[in-house]
Amino acid sequence: MSNAADRLSPRIFVACLAAYNAGRLHGAWIDVEDEETVKDAITAMLSVSPIAGAEEFAIHDHDGFGGVTIGEYEDIGRVVEIASFLRERGQLGALVLDHLGGNIDEASEALDDGYRGAFECLADYFQELTEETVMIPEPLRLYIDYEAMARDAELSGEVFTLRTAHDKVHVFWAR
Repeated sequence: MSNAADRLSPRIFVACLAAYNAGRLHGAWIDVEDEETVKDAITAMLSVSPIAGAEEFAIHDHDGFGGVTIGEYEDIGRVVEIASFLRERGQLGALVLDHLGGNIDEASEALDDGYRGAFECLADYFQELTEETVMIPEPLRLYIDYEAMARDAELSGEVFTLRTAHDKVHVFWAR
């Protein structure tokens, strides 16, 4: 579902807390690939800290997570899990993950089973769905209110949408 244009390259800036508390900024940008590589990079950064014996670190910045927030003391395993999901799922995956409160299993399910496509508006999706599944007599076509159908489905929680442009809304069936 992800294409080259929306691929994400997650990385974190990890800072040495001993140096930070001493008024010095010492840290490194680390590409988030796998947990062992990230932990090794953190250990290497701490080993050359201007403060001898430094052991504690914090994530002071992040980039390439598509808007998903990474906490200052986020578990490295969790950061790697999120990064892996985002590399696989791209920017739309980031939006779904954020919308669903960071739950990767729910986001995967929404993308795999609930995604219905991108439309100019939710009413367009309901018109397409209705016209593909129901034989509508020609005299009745003008009386169907697809905007009301869309509004009711969204308000009832049957669907959720994510807008990525003024004329592009991604439609998902909720569970």
